[in-house]
Amino acid sequence: MRKKICMLGAFAVGKTSLVSRYVRSIYQDTYLSTVGVKIDKKTLTVDGQEIVLVLWDVAGEDEFFQIPTSYLRGTSGYLLVVDGTRRATLDQALDIHERTRRAVGEVPCLVLVNKVDLAADWELSDKDLGGVSARGLDVLLTSAKTGALVDEAFATLARRSLGLKP
Repeated sequence: MRKKICMLGAFAVGKTSLVSRYVRSIYQDTYLSTVGVKIDKKTLTVDGQEIVLVLWDVAGEDEFFQIPTSYLRGTSGYLLVVDGTRRATLDQALDIHERTRRAVGEVPCLVLVNKVDLAADWELSDKDLGGVSARGLDVLLTSAKTGALVDEAFATLARRSLGLKP
């Protein structure tokens, strides 16, 4: 079984780094901007069922680029990535979430607040994170650098894409 999962968020929040950590167990400090979409795959087993996650790492949004709706078609779920050190990326992610819901309907989604390894530099507060949860969105604090909760995030979304509880 194959499930398309989209990585969505603002420019430079760590989407590509999260995919690299998950698929290849690596992290690189050098920043390479994604152009368009980069596709990776990872096979995992969920409740005895083999599932192939087809990970669409979509270029980050900024004032010059908005995610094309065509990239979202057929998605089984998506990870909204936020950079904890940049408050504005949360607002961008919530805007992306609303547009994605209009485009593809209700599919599983998790908010990943990335860069927990830089928590001392965060611009997000507990109140900000509580506001996200109040919208009915589950939040995980991740780090592509250390690997904190990265595997768990993808496994949780995979389970939800199958209609299973985490």
